[in-house]
Amino acid sequence: MRLEHPSPQFEDAVAAVCHGTASEGELRALNELLRRDHRARDEYLLRVALHARLASDPELFASTAATAAAEWRGALGAKKSRPSQTAVRTETSPVKWLWPALAMAATLALIAVIAWGMWRRSPKPDNGDASSAVAMLVRSVDARWGQGTPVLRMGSPLPPGLLRLEAGMAQVVFYQGARMVFEGPAELRLVSVTEAELGSGRLLAEIPPPARGFRLRTAQGELMVPGSAFGVATTPEQTEVQVFDGEVELRPLAGLKQLLPAGQRAVLAAGNEVRRMEARRSAFASLLAFHERSLAAAAFRYEQWQFASASRKPDPNLLVHLDFLDFDPADWTFRNTAQSGHAWVAGTVIGGERVEGRWREKPALEFRGVNDRVRLDVPGEFDALTLSAWVLVKGLDRQFNALFMCDGFAPGTIHWLIRRDGVLGLTVFGSEPGQFQILASPPVITVGQLGLWTHLAVVLDGPGGRVTHYLDGMPVSRHFLEMEPPFRIGPAELGNWNGGSEADPHPMLIRNLSGVLDEFELFSRALSEQEIRELYARGNPDL
Repeated sequence: MRLEHPSPQFEDAVAAVCHGTASEGELRALNELLRRDHRARDEYLLRVALHARLASDPELFASTAATAAAEWRGALGAKKSRPSQTAVRTETSPVKWLWPALAMAATLALIAVIAWGMWRRSPKPDNGDASSAVAMLVRSVDARWGQGTPVLRMGSPLPPGLLRLEAGMAQVVFYQGARMVFEGPAELRLVSVTEAELGSGRLLAEIPPPARGFRLRTAQGELMVPGSAFGVATTPEQTEVQVFDGEVELRPLAGLKQLLPAGQRAVLAAGNEVRRMEARRSAFASLLAFHERSLAAAAFRYEQWQFASASRKPDPNLLVHLDFLDFDPADWTFRNTAQSGHAWVAGTVIGGERVEGRWREKPALEFRGVNDRVRLDVPGEFDALTLSAWVLVKGLDRQFNALFMCDGFAPGTIHWLIRRDGVLGLTVFGSEPGQFQILASPPVITVGQLGLWTHLAVVLDGPGGRVTHYLDGMPVSRHFLEMEPPFRIGPAELGNWNGGSEADPHPMLIRNLSGVLDEFELFSRALSEQEIRELYARGNPDL
C-alpha cells in the first residue's frame, strides 16, 4: 500500500490514526509518506492537533497521551541525555509495534496533543491578575530611587506605599486624576487614589475636577483640595504651600481650617502657626519646567539609541534588524537595516498600524486583529540563534501569543511566544519528524507589565547545548537543549503564526499578539549575557 498527499486515502489514514483504528498497512504507508513529504507532515500535525483539541475531555486526552509516551519509552529503553525541564516527546498508537520503524506514524499522531497537554496541564500561578495599584508613574528625569523603592519605569503601576526619590524628578498620576511632580530628595507615600503623604521634599500638584477632594498630608497638617494647582515644600519643622490656580483648604493638626486662594502662599509651622504671604513661583521653577526637561531627556535617549543601533548594523551575524523606521508604502515593507549578506530580507506588513514607539519621534507597529503580522523569509542553516524584541504587551488574549514563529513544524525551526499565564516559551523542532522540545520560563509577564515597554530575548546555543530566556536584560530561566543544530528560519512571522490552518481554524491555532513591536533583531550566534544587558540598556527609554 502506498499513500500520496493530497489524496482521499491520506485523509482516511489520518482519520484512522486519530480514532485508533489504523491497520498495520495504513501505519506503514503513512510512516513512509511522512518521512518523504514535509507538506504531508505539516498537514498531519495540524489535523491531529485539531482532533485532540476538539476531544470532549482534553485533560483526559492529554493524560492518555502522556501514559502512552511513558509506555513507549519503557518499551524501547530510556535514552541517556542531559537533564532538561522538557524532554523530546514521542508517542505510539494503541497498535502494538513490532519494530521501531513503525513508531514514526504514531509519534506524529500525538506530538501536537502532547505539546498542547504539556502547556495546559502546568498549574497557572498567581501572576498578579488582581492589581492593588492606586497610581502610575508617567515619566521621570534622571531619577535615582532610594532604598526600598524598586527601579520604576514609565507606565509602572504604583500600589500604596512609600516612594523614596534620592535625586531627579518623577511624575505620578493617581487613578482618580490627580497629577504630581516631585523632586528628590523626597519621600512620598501613596495611600489611596484620593490621598497621599509628603514626608519631605517638594512637589507640584494639579487636581482636575474629577479628582476634587484629594487630600495631601504633611507633618504639620492636611491640605484638602477642591480643585487647583499648587506647590508644596515640607520638612519635619514646617510646610510651605503656594497656590497657582484655584484654592486650597489648609487644615492644621490643631486649629481652624483656612482657605488659601490663587496667588498666595502660607507656611504651617510647629504650634499650628499659619503665616501668609505673596506666592513666589521661582521657588518651584525646576518643577514648573519638568515637562520641557522630560522632553529634552527623552530626545537625548533617542539619540543614544540611534547611535547604538547604527553601531550594531555592521555585525556579520546580524541577520535581521527591523527598527520600523524605514517603511515603504508602495509594497508595505519595513527595510531590514542589517548590513550582512541577508540585508535584502524585508518585513512585509499584513495589517497592523503604525503608532508611537518608545519615543515620540520613533514609530512602532501595533498588532490588534487576528490577521495582523509581519512576514519574513530568512534562508540558511545556523548553529545558534539569538532573538531580541522590544514589545509593549497590551493583553494575553490567547492561550499562545506569538512573538516570532516559523511556519508549520519543519525540522530545525522554532516558535517563540508568550503563554497566557505570562510564561515565555521557545519550541525547537528536531531533525526527525516527531522530535521537539518546549523550553519554558517561569511566569514573568504579569499584569503590572501590561502596557510597559519590555525587552525580551532568547538565546538558542546549539554548540553549548543551552537555551536562556531574558526579561529586561536579566536571565529568567536556563535550560539544557536536547535538539541538535542546524536550526532554520525560512518563512516566518512576527506577531502571528501561519500554521497552514484552514479558513476557520480552531481557537488553539490562533496565536496573534495583542500589543506593539518597536524593534526586532535576529542574530546567527549566541549573544552573551553582557551583550543582552547592553541591548536592554541602550534601548531602554527610561534610563
